[in-house]
Amino acid sequence: MSLYILGALFTLIWLAISGSYTIPNLLFGMVVAALSLGVIRHQWAQTTTSFRRIPAILSLALLFIKELALSAWTVAMLVIRPTLELKPGIFAYPLAVKSDFEIALLANLITLTPGTLSVDVSPDRTMLFVHALDCADVEATKRSIADGFERKIMEAFR
Repeated sequence: MSLYILGALFTLIWLAISGSYTIPNLLFGMVVAALSLGVIRHQWAQTTTSFRRIPAILSLALLFIKELALSAWTVAMLVIRPTLELKPGIFAYPLAVKSDFEIALLANLITLTPGTLSVDVSPDRTMLFVHALDCADVEATKRSIADGFERKIMEAFR
């Protein structure tokens, strides 16, 4: 997918999200899209995306929507309980993804999921530090990330 097509897609998404279809908003969306693509252009050049990868990217998007809904439900159920029996904490997650783009995408997907927050990446880019609302079973959370977001990112962008 070329950067021009991706820029047009970003602009359309901007228009849909903002809900304003005026010429100034269109131009502003184009500027934001161009700046966004300018920031990732070097990573994009390393990550070749073809039309055969679209199903993997859509699969990642569907997984995110599913995880978002499940996490939101879980956090909502935790909040309405009369007693909060949580064990919040920070754990180190070993990264299988290697490129800056993949690490940033994984960190953002984790942060956008309710109940978890990416805190930091180790200087050697081998560990991602994650804060979880409930660290009762850290190994299960690590397996969930590895078998979910990280696996889908590697399928979509490698």
